Amino acid sequence: MKKIALFVFLVFGSLWAEATELVNLITTYQADRGALSRLYTNRLSAEYFARMESFNQDYLKTLQSQNYDALSEDGKIDYVLFRNFLEKQLAELDLEKRDFMAIQSVVAFGKPLEDFVVARRRAKQPDAQALAASWDAVAKAVAAQHKSLASASKYTSWQQADLAAQAVESLSRVVKEAYDFYYDYDPAFTWWMPEPWKKLDANMKAYAKALREHYTNSVKDDGSAIIGKPIGREALEKQLAFEMIAYSPEELIAEAEKQFAWCEKEMLKASNELGFGNDWKAALEMVKETYLPAGAWPEEVAKLGEEAIDIMVKNDWLTVPPLAIETWRTSMISAERQRVSPFFLGGEVIQISYPTSEMSHEEKMMSMRGNNPHFSRATVQHELIPGHHLQQFMNQRYMTHRRPFGTPFWTEGWALYWEFVLWDRNFPRDAKDKVGMLFWRMHRCARIIFSLNYHLGKMTPQQCIDLLVDKVGHERANAEAEVRRSFEGSYGPLYQIAYMIGALEIYSMRKELVDSGKMPEKQFHDLILTQNAMPIEILRAKVTGKPLDKNHKASWRFLD
Repeated sequence: MKKIALFVFLVFGSLWAEATELVNLITTYQADRGALSRLYTNRLSAEYFARMESFNQDYLKTLQSQNYDALSEDGKIDYVLFRNFLEKQLAELDLEKRDFMAIQSVVAFGKPLEDFVVARRRAKQPDAQALAASWDAVAKAVAAQHKSLASASKYTSWQQADLAAQAVESLSRVVKEAYDFYYDYDPAFTWWMPEPWKKLDANMKAYAKALREHYTNSVKDDGSAIIGKPIGREALEKQLAFEMIAYSPEELIAEAEKQFAWCEKEMLKASNELGFGNDWKAALEMVKETYLPAGAWPEEVAKLGEEAIDIMVKNDWLTVPPLAIETWRTSMISAERQRVSPFFLGGEVIQISYPTSEMSHEEKMMSMRGNNPHFSRATVQHELIPGHHLQQFMNQRYMTHRRPFGTPFWTEGWALYWEFVLWDRNFPRDAKDKVGMLFWRMHRCARIIFSLNYHLGKMTPQQCIDLLVDKVGHERANAEAEVRRSFEGSYGPLYQIAYMIGALEIYSMRKELVDSGKMPEKQFHDLILTQNAMPIEILRAKVTGKPLDKNHKASWRFLD
């Protein structure tokens, strides 16, 4: 243990992150927020929005009372990060509250139920007979609202209708939890309440189902069976501002198209080198056919991972702690999960996609072709070292209070940045490797194009799938999985653009500092990793030493 501590001190002595003046405030906020989220579990209620708004506003006022000028450099960075985070929380709450208020009337019957839930928090014993009569009346009110839907104006979108249904279901869920708390433990409750609850539960379920179908003038499924929720321009622009991206969606789409054109030019060179002339898609198909037999693939992935680590250590481009090298391992992704994640997933465990016995022959072939050695060599370091595994390893050890300020522009941007650097350093061994690296770079460009256009309401999921198949050369099943992951998974609306845009931000910083000779490369990389995750424009202030204004907003035009 002493040897490990000494190694860390010797390697990172000059970068060791001391606690800043705001650490206690930030960590207390995290604990308080967790406590409130465990108490106010109905996130579609006036109670929840009121409490979380006041909570975040109180912390923002406390933060603003700090003497900003007296803070250290890292204290000022923490101030700006925390202020931006709180303002983002409040902005998102405001948007969610506005959406909720537009459909709030669907739970007009809910006051007696909400009172019951609040009383349950302190285990107040109910008057079971009176409660049974109350719930019987509520069940009738639900039935009446359900019946009135026939003559009510329909919602203008399926998303709004779905939110209305969710509001009813969310209330029903917290009532069921409270009901279960008393049932069988309170004899009077157990005698009086089962039938009123059965009737109320059935009415609420029927009402929610009817609400979900109560919309017009919008298409829920365009034929792709992928049901996402476009957030619209206003929310998109606010998200970009909080991520410190000083560009409009249209400017980012234009940059993606510019980057894609570069990729196509390089792909043509590789295609000609392989003897396919300007038919680069034929070259791509040939590379896909280099797949390995199913049983042999996992070991090959591990070898690719070891190769990437050896390159990092040999060239000393950044510090790689021995324990990070020792602790990574592998697992396989299930067939069901591959419907969303058809390639690698990374971190301490690199998760591998490849065919399983229950897949159809066509699905097996698409999985193997899409996970061929030349595609995978281009991305294994993205998932392990110097990518996600090393990032997570360092985030758990440096400036840990900043982890809530994480952003995919830092996480995915850093991992893709290394693909840029390795391309510049002739990492591809041959033209097939070049095709593999360029395929993924094209894919990251396409992600920007399809995800922004989708959230702007300009593309459907099926059009996004077709773009990945026709323009990038994806296997169709893999393209469907990528789009499903983008719009049905737990990823935020900007996640897919964060790979390329974040990489371009870090690459721009590299030109500014490393290529100019102002900072050694290893110091640059180690400094980034020991600051923890944050919007890259804020990271740039630390790396360059430029002071931050306490009210700093996105302004860095890194693409210009």
